[in-house]
Amino acid sequence: MENALTGQIAIVTGASSGIGAGVAKALAAAGATVVVNHPVPATRDAAESVLAEIRSAGGSGTTCLCDVSKEPEVQKMFADVIAQYGTVDILINNAGLQRDAPFQDMTLEQWNYVLGVNLTGQFLCAREAIREFLRRGVVPSRSKAAGKIICMSSVHEVIPWAGHANYAASKGGIMLMMKSIAQEFAPKKIRINSIAPGAIKTPINHSAWDTPAAEAKLLELIPYGRVGVVEDIGKAAVWLASDDSDYVVGTTLFVDGGMTLYPGFSTNG
Repeated sequence: MENALTGQIAIVTGASSGIGAGVAKALAAAGATVVVNHPVPATRDAAESVLAEIRSAGGSGTTCLCDVSKEPEVQKMFADVIAQYGTVDILINNAGLQRDAPFQDMTLEQWNYVLGVNLTGQFLCAREAIREFLRRGVVPSRSKAAGKIICMSSVHEVIPWAGHANYAASKGGIMLMMKSIAQEFAPKKIRINSIAPGAIKTPINHSAWDTPAAEAKLLELIPYGRVGVVEDIGKAAVWLASDDSDYVVGTTLFVDGGMTLYPGFSTNG
């Protein structure tokens, strides 16, 4: 889908590593100018490295420091991007993290931290993006839509995950937030969808695939027989952000190798 996003401005939250970095590179390769968001000063070098890869491949963009769980920082990020580029066309609501614990031991801080970044952060960013899309409206030379939001969810918006109640709750919340705002703003030609990755090789889950034994155990959950890579998500994001998916609204696209097919039941349970 070369040049499918030419002339469009995309903000990718949590883009200094993992899925966010892969999506940022994919959008840039499709012609978008990409804002590589990172959360704290310590992640600046990683964000700059992603941007350097984008530029070395012929793309363009910038980096932006913003903790998406903090309203003033989100508002400043959008204001700065609009001041620099004139508008925003695409938001990839990707920033997310885990703070795992058995439920009886989970602290309120662990619960609030995960919900604050994973769910409240998506709310804050989506709200600012929608405000800009409503202000600008549809510009046919840019896109058939007034704007596109892709929420990064997880297979755990539908699969319970013991020991990860805060994370699963955040992803279930993303699912219904996405559908609710997709329903609300579709008449304004704003397209809002989600991508739900399954097991993807990133630093956040390195221990699940970094040895042959660990990877073999993980593959028991994946009917397609391989662990995903960030490029799988990047390609899906480019399609959902492009006019090729113009009639796709309020949908979660599972990119999971069949994990949500509940493979444990393939032999009758």
